[in-house]
Amino acid sequence: MHDGLDERGRALEGAFFLQKDRALLEKLRAEMATEEKRVSLAKSSGITDEDLLNELVALEIDPASFASFALLPLVQVAWADGKMQKAEREAIMSAAEQSGLNKDSAALEVLESWLDEAPGSELFDAWKQYAGSLKNSLEENQASNLQNRILGRAREVAEAAGGVLGFGNKVSDEEAAVLEELAAAF
Repeated sequence: MHDGLDERGRALEGAFFLQKDRALLEKLRAEMATEEKRVSLAKSSGITDEDLLNELVALEIDPASFASFALLPLVQVAWADGKMQKAEREAIMSAAEQSGLNKDSAALEVLESWLDEAPGSELFDAWKQYAGSLKNSLEENQASNLQNRILGRAREVAEAAGGVLGFGNKVSDEEAAVLEELAAAF
């Protein structure tokens, strides 16, 4: 009887350590996958800031969806008043097409999901951190050109659905505040 208890004890011990080993292996796989995503995103985006890379991976931005991340300021401006208007959506989709986002691409799917439902503020915070990091890695005139291009596109979205019958202020106070945040990010 004592041998049976010993065998049962060893079997339970073996099962416990097998379960523990599986959990550790799963954790290791997850860490390796995260590291692979971070390295891949760094290569495709040129981002070298480790904290920013970690934040982007945590927000599920990967190389395939990074192109949509570049259009996030336009989305943020469109959602500034709490609703996505048809003209704003069309302006963003036009910008996506001009940016070379392919139909049926992961980046376009991500962008369309943001057009259907506003992305969280943490994503915009990550974009602002990205813009600051990008500015520091570019020459002054390059950074200025990039800022002007992004702000120009964002202003086009803000003006797309503004005013009444084409008259009045085309940019709402909420949209103006987002435009100021974008400018400040640079």
